[in-house]
Amino acid sequence: MTAHHADRPSGLAASLKSRHVSMIAIGGIIGAGLFVGSSTSISQIGPAVLVSYAMAGTVILLVMRMLSEMASRHPGAGSFTELVRLGLGDRAGFVCGWLYWYFWVVVVAIEAIAGAVIIHGWIPAMPVWLIGSVLLAGLTGVNLLSAKSYGEFEFWLSLTKVGAIIGFILVAGAWAFGLTSPNGPTFGNLVAHGGFAPKGWGAAIAGVTSVIFALCGAEIATVAAAEAHEPAKVIAKLTASIATRILLFYVLSIGLIVSVMPWNAVKAGVSPFAQALDAMHIPHAADLMNLLVLVAVTSCLNSGMYVSSRVLYVLADKGDAPRALAPLSRSAVPVRSTLIASAFAYAALAASVLSPELVFSYLVNASGALMIFIYMFVCLSQLAMRRRAGTQGATILMWWHPYGAWVTFAAMGAVLAAMAFRPGSRVELVSSLVVLGIALAGSFAGRDRSNHAMAARTSG
Repeated sequence: MTAHHADRPSGLAASLKSRHVSMIAIGGIIGAGLFVGSSTSISQIGPAVLVSYAMAGTVILLVMRMLSEMASRHPGAGSFTELVRLGLGDRAGFVCGWLYWYFWVVVVAIEAIAGAVIIHGWIPAMPVWLIGSVLLAGLTGVNLLSAKSYGEFEFWLSLTKVGAIIGFILVAGAWAFGLTSPNGPTFGNLVAHGGFAPKGWGAAIAGVTSVIFALCGAEIATVAAAEAHEPAKVIAKLTASIATRILLFYVLSIGLIVSVMPWNAVKAGVSPFAQALDAMHIPHAADLMNLLVLVAVTSCLNSGMYVSSRVLYVLADKGDAPRALAPLSRSAVPVRSTLIASAFAYAALAASVLSPELVFSYLVNASGALMIFIYMFVCLSQLAMRRRAGTQGATILMWWHPYGAWVTFAAMGAVLAAMAFRPGSRVELVSSLVVLGIALAGSFAGRDRSNHAMAARTSG
């Protein structure tokens, strides 16, 4: 390991605290996919959706364990995609870095639109594109101030989401156990409407392919840890609690939803949390959930802006993006990388207005399978790094090595195969493969340019 890889990347400040990174990890997991998207999974699978989430959560947990092992060896890598570079080489680092950057700048645009639509419902006189632009401008400003300002803002947004979920669990738990329900315990809803797996266990297993995307995002913490005090300790603490978070926030809350109300009463596209609160006769449930979804969207937008800027900065620092994007401000913020991410999001926002059926739809579809590709790279990187160095330098070790990594890799491959056979997901897979192909082609061109430049400097 070289000193360049061991140090914190070119001057990023250690301004984030452990509480910031912990909440950033939670914020990465809890988003609109939980508060709204889970309704589709419930309506398609039934109560057995709990098995789908538990299986998907196990896969994400194993990915995080692999990342944590690698990050404990190289706590100052700057981005988890750089761990892939250390494990598999520069070309893999190039591909993963650009795929991850693309994924998050598209997410930024999507979340800006989602937040704008919610606010538009409250202020119909303002067009969606204008509200989205204001949201982007505001959070770009937050990220330009300092890493600490981002971390503090994200801490309170994530704390709001956590508080809301805990509140929901307490209210729904009291109802399900019969403490507040007029007719006693309601756990019978788990089996009363066609059984626990009314669509069959095959549907529960197939459901992993959709719910796994809602659980992506915990890896953000390994990016933020590079700007934290004692990053190795922060990563170790994060790994110890990630399983509990998945269990509490997804499995328990969704389990209570399908206990409080019949699963076949859940309407796809409508927050199941709001529907459950309505079933428990909680006043203003829809308004409360709209506000909470707006917080979740803003949190995701904030994190997306941060992560995309840091990944682009590290790519520039390694010579895989223009060097002009590498300079830092006085507060150790990669201003140019942040502005590039913001500009791409503005362009995608404009595409959603001018060509929602073509340009923007392609941008969204082309990000559909990218995280699966990236996680597969993580599996191969952990295997390669352990094969070379054994357990030396690692304070966290992957479970069941090497079988755990290979099982996780196979699970990701199964998700891709399932996407290929599902008409609704096939276009996302093909579009994502096109982006992967472009990144691979770019890695060859980028490496060639770097080699020519190095040769020129050497001959000079």
